[in-house]
Amino acid sequence: MTAIKENSTRNFNKKNSATFCPITYVMNKIGGHWKPIILYQLAIGPKRYSELKRSIPNITEKMLIQHLKQLQEDDLVLRTAEPVVPPFVTYSLTPAGAKLQPVLNAMAVWGLDDMEIRK
Repeated sequence: MTAIKENSTRNFNKKNSATFCPITYVMNKIGGHWKPIILYQLAIGPKRYSELKRSIPNITEKMLIQHLKQLQEDDLVLRTAEPVVPPFVTYSLTPAGAKLQPVLNAMAVWGLDDMEIRK
């Protein structure tokens, strides 16, 4: 994979568009295939890692771990670890993540409607 120079025009344009375009800002936070699905599952309620993995059967462990970390860094998901053996870790939405619930629900409604039209 080729590395992109930090001061490249592409990086400048990407940072600039994220600064001025709210859609780009949101897509940088929740874009991709798995993040919206993870957020949608957590909107139902807090889940342990294994519960999330079962509710999204096609996601690999690597992708689930990677996206959970990114969602935590973006302050959309909260990881709570209980100091017991074995570790008891739950994931839930932060207040910022919970504000995405109407957006995710609208996406789900649109998807159901569109799937019905295409039958």
